[in-house]
Amino acid sequence: MSKTENNQQTNMIQKRGPGPMRGMGQAGPGEKAKDFKGTMKKLLSYFKAYRWMIIVAIIFTIASTCFTILGPKILGDATTLLAEGLTGKASGSAGIDFDAIFDIMVTLLGLYLASLVFSYVQGFIMAKVSQDLSYRLRNNLAEKINNLPLSYYDKTTHGDVLSRITNDVDTISISLQQSLPSMLSNIILIFGIGYMMFSISWMMCIVALVLMPISITLVMIVTKRSQKYFSAQQKSLALVNGHIEEMYGGHLIIKAFNREEASVKKFNEYNDELLNSAWRSQFLSGLMMPLTQFAGNIGYVLVCLVGGYLAIHNDVVLLGITFTGVGIAIGDIQAFIQYVRQFNQPIAQVAQVMNMLQSTAAASERVFEFLEEQEEVKEESNPVHLFDEKGNALVSGSVTFENVKFGYDSNNIIINDFSMHVKDGQKIAIVGPTGAGKTTIMKLLMRFYELNGGAIYIGNKNIKHYTRKELRGLFGMVLQETSLFSGSIMENLRYSKLDATEEEVLEAAKVAHVDHFVRTLEAGYETILNEDSSNISAGQKQLLTIARAFLANPKVLILDEATSNIDTRTEVLIQKGMDALMQGRTSFVIAHRLSTIKNADLIIVLNEGDIVEIGNHEDLLEKKGFYESLYNSQFDLEV
Repeated sequence: MSKTENNQQTNMIQKRGPGPMRGMGQAGPGEKAKDFKGTMKKLLSYFKAYRWMIIVAIIFTIASTCFTILGPKILGDATTLLAEGLTGKASGSAGIDFDAIFDIMVTLLGLYLASLVFSYVQGFIMAKVSQDLSYRLRNNLAEKINNLPLSYYDKTTHGDVLSRITNDVDTISISLQQSLPSMLSNIILIFGIGYMMFSISWMMCIVALVLMPISITLVMIVTKRSQKYFSAQQKSLALVNGHIEEMYGGHLIIKAFNREEASVKKFNEYNDELLNSAWRSQFLSGLMMPLTQFAGNIGYVLVCLVGGYLAIHNDVVLLGITFTGVGIAIGDIQAFIQYVRQFNQPIAQVAQVMNMLQSTAAASERVFEFLEEQEEVKEESNPVHLFDEKGNALVSGSVTFENVKFGYDSNNIIINDFSMHVKDGQKIAIVGPTGAGKTTIMKLLMRFYELNGGAIYIGNKNIKHYTRKELRGLFGMVLQETSLFSGSIMENLRYSKLDATEEEVLEAAKVAHVDHFVRTLEAGYETILNEDSSNISAGQKQLLTIARAFLANPKVLILDEATSNIDTRTEVLIQKGMDALMQGRTSFVIAHRLSTIKNADLIIVLNEGDIVEIGNHEDLLEKKGFYESLYNSQFDLEV
């Protein structure tokens, strides 16, 4: 990359903030979506495939809730029969009608069992829907990852992408499984219980509902105040997690520069912020239920007083108006008190669900933002094929760069006019100072980025006429920054050719001088590399990536500082193996140690994205220009 390119990417990172902090961010409780209605509309579009399952779940939720609502009223009838029987027995008339009470109990048991079954089926259906939806979303996100241009990842941290795939999708899934059925059930409970209370005694219902505005107001005040603290808690948690991740990943550097105290101090700052916001959010959230219960308890007292009076008096005079036939049975008082106790709970739960739906919308918005990101330029509908059915390349390895113009930002071009023709089988060395654009040229060749101008040809066709998959199948690439995956050494070597036989893998390993050190390991080729491959040395990792490229047997080979982590003795041996591999193949070698590319057919000297010199090693030295000063600088010693 050029200096301009490096500065540009640095600016991007600075604008979006430190990576780990942003990377661990996710939609948290209390965080609101920018476009709630639009986001929920997009989310609901995913439900079309499950509409019949959701309809069944809604019906079962309604049935389960209705059965639950009927329970206290039926139980009150049993209490009334029992009270009347005891009163009758005391007065010498008929006693308690246990048969009728038994029938009521059987009916009540049947209702509760039916409610349980319907609730179970509804829960099973919604769990299925939410998990299927999560599966679809993650599949869509995974496909999107592969279709996004690399420029997207230049301005977005990996942690941010991972957070959308994991945390945000989990938030959506949990909300769908719990919030929607809870919302529907609680709304039915509010209206159903209200109706049952009114049917028992409209007078007692008015007394009970007098306190409802107080309860709702308290819930709204608490919810509004707690939202900002929940949001602050989630942001502080992201800072803590990001700091821990960063400190864990760089613990050797921290120890090397004696920065342990500074690291702990910074952690304590973030942790204090988390503590401050967390206890406030949890405290306010915890106040919601006690406050509603307090209002409910006052309601119980008033209901008991009024209910007791109505149980004794059938007629009531209120404000000079006589109301006749308003008396109620003892069992109805019991049922009414149960309804009052139940009535406040769904109000509080609806408020909590609304709060959760806000975070669901925020999480959904982040997911849809990612899914709607602009993808790579679409490939041609009738692409030219590079391989036959047996996997043999149909084109030569000749490469032509024609007036290539490129910038990571279209307003800041870093490669102005790059032209070069490489014959099939030539070994081309690309040299230049750090930031000259050497690696960028290779990324353009593999179409990781789209050109701002000019064209690149392989064979006699523009690379835009090939699919990216087939185009990249022509190349074998070894980078300075090694990339291995968690798994066995054998699996890592086969990554470039999944159908390779064991003999082919071993042959590539021997050519790359990997076989000897692998066999010294206890498990040999079945040795499991950990997440960051830290259980082998940097040089050994680079040897494995070279062997992986050997196994791919590519048409065009790209070596970007491929031996930078290897000792001089091993480098000589590897160079012989690479010379054999490059025989008959077009090869591009990027190197800072110019002594390693003396035998290149052509050396391209770059500076600030442009070719300043071109020729073989001897010709360039004779010119006594930029290459000669670059070559001699590696032997200069500063005293």
